[in-house]
Amino acid sequence: MEKHNGGFEEDRLSEHSKQSYSQNKKNTLQLATEVIDPEEGCSNDTLLELKQKAERFSKQLEWYYSPAYLLFWVGLFFAVSYPLFNYLPTGVKIEEEANLPGTFVAQRAESILIQLDLMGPKIAGDYVTEVEMVQFLLGEISKVREEMRNDLYEMEVDVQRSSGSFLHWQMVNMYQGIQNVVVKLSSKSSNSTSYLLVNSHYDSKPSSVGTGDAEVMIVTMLETLRLMATSEEPFLHPIVFLFNGAEEQPFHGSHSFISNHRWSANCKALINLDSAGAGGREILFQGGPNHPWLMKQYKKSAKHPFATTLAEEIFQANLIPSDTDFRIFRDFGPVPGLDLAGCYNGFVYHTKFDRFKVISRGALQNTGDNVFSLVRSISNAEEMYDTEAHSKGHSVFFDYLGLFFVYYTESTGTALNISFSLGAILVICLSLWRMARVTDWSVGTYARAFGMQFLLAILGCLLAFGFPLLMSVFYDAGDRTMTYFSNSWLVIGLYVCPSIIGLVLPSTLYLSLRPSEKIPHTYHLQIVGHAYCVFMAVLCILLTVVGIRTAYLFMMCVFFYLGALIINLATRLHDKGYLWSLVLCVCQILPYLYFTYLFHALLVLTIPMTSRKGMEANPDLLIALECALGSILAMVFLAPLLNLFRRPKTMVGGLTLVMFIFCMISVSDVGFPYRPTTNVMRLHFLEVHRKFYEYDGSISLEDSGYYFDLQDRRYEYPLLDKINISGITRVDDYCKTEMYCGLPCFNHRWCATVKDARWLPRDEPVDLPGTPILQFLNKTVLGTESDPRVRYHFVVSSGPPRMSFFVQPRDGVRILNWSFLKGMLDNPSVYKPPYHIFFGYGSDNSPVEFYLEMTKDDGNFDGPVVELGISGHYMSHLSKRDATTRKFIEDLPDFAHPMEWPSSYERYIF
Repeated sequence: MEKHNGGFEEDRLSEHSKQSYSQNKKNTLQLATEVIDPEEGCSNDTLLELKQKAERFSKQLEWYYSPAYLLFWVGLFFAVSYPLFNYLPTGVKIEEEANLPGTFVAQRAESILIQLDLMGPKIAGDYVTEVEMVQFLLGEISKVREEMRNDLYEMEVDVQRSSGSFLHWQMVNMYQGIQNVVVKLSSKSSNSTSYLLVNSHYDSKPSSVGTGDAEVMIVTMLETLRLMATSEEPFLHPIVFLFNGAEEQPFHGSHSFISNHRWSANCKALINLDSAGAGGREILFQGGPNHPWLMKQYKKSAKHPFATTLAEEIFQANLIPSDTDFRIFRDFGPVPGLDLAGCYNGFVYHTKFDRFKVISRGALQNTGDNVFSLVRSISNAEEMYDTEAHSKGHSVFFDYLGLFFVYYTESTGTALNISFSLGAILVICLSLWRMARVTDWSVGTYARAFGMQFLLAILGCLLAFGFPLLMSVFYDAGDRTMTYFSNSWLVIGLYVCPSIIGLVLPSTLYLSLRPSEKIPHTYHLQIVGHAYCVFMAVLCILLTVVGIRTAYLFMMCVFFYLGALIINLATRLHDKGYLWSLVLCVCQILPYLYFTYLFHALLVLTIPMTSRKGMEANPDLLIALECALGSILAMVFLAPLLNLFRRPKTMVGGLTLVMFIFCMISVSDVGFPYRPTTNVMRLHFLEVHRKFYEYDGSISLEDSGYYFDLQDRRYEYPLLDKINISGITRVDDYCKTEMYCGLPCFNHRWCATVKDARWLPRDEPVDLPGTPILQFLNKTVLGTESDPRVRYHFVVSSGPPRMSFFVQPRDGVRILNWSFLKGMLDNPSVYKPPYHIFFGYGSDNSPVEFYLEMTKDDGNFDGPVVELGISGHYMSHLSKRDATTRKFIEDLPDFAHPMEWPSSYERYIF
């Protein structure tokens, strides 16, 4: 018969170990008698009974219970976290409105959304966008005016048309005739000059109707406007509803408003509404900056909170390949605000599959409830009278499973992080002292054991990160990235299991192969948790010191572990075998649910983005990192409890087997990333006709082809056996001699990756819908002999609504001035040639006139001075595609979604 005490078998012990075993049995008796008041005494029978109970509680469980232990936590995620993440309220119907006054009516918003969906794509500059859409919005606003309480409110409506320019990353953005529909609603009793700005955009990307991005937000604004205008409760501050018409240009509509509109100077707070998906809940992913009172308003009013500081810091670190109008209002206002965006089903974002059928009524109700409540709350906020007086630093914010919202200032977060971290370290020291006192071993013995486990905890966390990252590197080396793209459950085996294995491996091997002769196994296992807690506390302090607000995640880990430890010490379960583990597991339920909910949300947001992350970075690294961090935070104290069971190495082997099975599945057809309609390969390409003019006016090159701006790490390989693209090549040779590799890169993202572009020549010239006409007006030599200058005047006419001008001075030439925005020339250390000037128009297609003023080292302006490239982008679905292009698109595999358009490119030398 086996006798167990902390995992030892007495009949297999050496003489020295037997002595230790006897000591451990003695310690067990001490654990049992420690809870007895020495003054009261106790009979021998009672002591024997307590001893037997203590020995029973100190036995490890059989190994076959360990799978059930892990499955319990997996089941808890699917029973609680997963359904709460996907929860949506029931959409309110129009007939229910009478019984629910002042409630957002999803069915009414839905009826407007259907009409917008049927209008098709809305590309800035198209008739449907510049005329039909504007008229439609004005018609809906007129309906609201008819219902408005004229005794309480007044409404002003303006269709703004303006021109301007601004710097956006490495590009000058110019626009003219950009249209916005702007509505100001104010209470007649109000004398406030502080306005709340509510913004979203009604334009869309080529080929996309834009139902999710962002017509859902447009209809939400219209219904919110109606509710505010018919409410019997006036509000303090006027509300400006900005329906902007050129966000996808990018950001021309928002810049036009904030720079030129007469109401913009009074806008003191912002609610920005956008989307990176379609359907589902909208996430508050950034706020402020430095205006925590806005988070107070969100906490007060949001009926279905969904927000996290982690998303804000990830977004602002440029790890997400998207941006919103929030940047423009923040940088050019500056207007503080809240940035909300739909994040569910990002697979259809900017594709033709972003249609009404993927938007549920519940999603509309969720967004509408939150936006309407926010608008009412902020429009009545006292802080709006003087927002600068309430500018007091950043916030830490998050929702808990969508049930409630937590926020506090960054300074409060610093105090909490430091206090709980130091408090945990202090209580852990008390726990180690307690262990030493109970077992009659020195504190030094336990300190050395803790030191070893602390090193193993660091190693465990490194392995928990290292194993998933290593998997991502191996898959990338084998051209198997994004295997989880259509079947996201694969991340469980590919990245979560390796992370948990790495987390438990060091401590499991140590406890199994080097059992302590002095410290009972139950205490040693507690020390493992203590070591991880101290490591989490140290990380929390370090992240807090460097100003990373996401340190609250580590504080949460420390807080709940500290709570369990205090309970165990106070109830003396700390010294009763493994009973302390029950308290620990119960206390870990709340943080476990939160961490699994949070990182599931992040994966839902980021997995679709891997298809547009670009070719340079391995997207699996980001997914592996998220899985590893989520696994560590959720399981850091739960995974080591596998050592409660006998043969813990067997469970590690089981996790390894699960990982192997998932790997085998992932390299089969199941792991092919793309699926028609639902999980498509984004294929961005232009049908380019280009001409290179030399200094003497001759043409050195005229050809046509397809310019691919590939969007993901799979490059063109998924297409190779599906369509004949055998002539596709890189553009490296052109990159050595031509600015931007001789290609009409569309915007700053395209230009940043142009060296990785692919070119597929075609024999038939691309039949373009038109071509911008560049006219060289004159050349004027200015300055003096000591300061020679030359000025060239040009005009571009007959171009499409989107054009790009590329300027590359020749060797020895420097641009001193031009008619474009001067920001690039004023910061030569930041902005290097070739310069990119992007031009877009809406309702005004007037010619673009500009000049370039330059100097040359030798003062000789008789030869080549500057290269000038002009490209025209015919992005509209109404622009003609020639027969060869249509055939090429038809031959594409069904999993490839093309975003394409004809484009002209002429390069001149002057």
